[in-house]
Amino acid sequence: MPEQKPHALVSLERIENAIHTIRGERVILDEVLASLYGVTPKRLNEQVKRNIARFPSDFMFRLSNDEYEILKSQFATSRSGWGGKRKLPSAFTEHGAVMAASIVNTPKAVEMSIFVVRAFIRLRQVLASHRGLADKLAELEKKLDTHDHQIGAIFEALRQLMLPPEKPRKEIGFKVKEKAAVFGNQRRKLIDE
Repeated sequence: MPEQKPHALVSLERIENAIHTIRGERVILDEVLASLYGVTPKRLNEQVKRNIARFPSDFMFRLSNDEYEILKSQFATSRSGWGGKRKLPSAFTEHGAVMAASIVNTPKAVEMSIFVVRAFIRLRQVLASHRGLADKLAELEKKLDTHDHQIGAIFEALRQLMLPPEKPRKEIGFKVKEKAAVFGNQRRKLIDE
C-alpha cells in the first residue's frame, strides 16, 4: 500500500467518523460530502436534483424527520442559521458518494471521492473482522459451556467417591483361621521328617 500524505490520514479519519449507519446502510450526509468535495450543500443538492436518474434509492435517500432528530440528538447539535434546515438532509451510500463526485466534477471532489471510498472499504474490513471475532467468541463460549458441564460432572463423580458408603461393606480377601494354621504346621513337620 503506498504511503499516504499526513493530510490524507486526517481526511480518512474525518470521513470514517462522518459515516453513519441508517436503515441498515452505511451512509454519509450531504453536508459532510459537500464540504469534502469543496462545494456548498446547496450546490451539491442542485447537481443531484439535475441528475436524479443517477441516484437510485440504494445510492441516496432523504432522511425522515425521526432519523434526522435521532442523528441530531446523537451529536447534540442545534439548528444552524435563522430557521434551521429547510429540507431534510440526503444520505449517500458509498456508490452515491462516488456518483456525487462525478456530477460535481471539481478536482477536489475527484480527489476526495477516493478517500470516501477508502473510508467505506476500511469500515467494511473492520466490521468483517469484528464479525469474525464475534463468531470465534461464540464458538469458544459454546466449548466452555460444554467443558463446564463436563468438568461439573467430573467434580460430582469425585464428590460421590469421597462420601462414606451407606452401609458397611463386607471385607474381602482370605482369612486365616487357627485350625488351618495348626494343620499347616503339622504338614510342615511331616514334610520335614
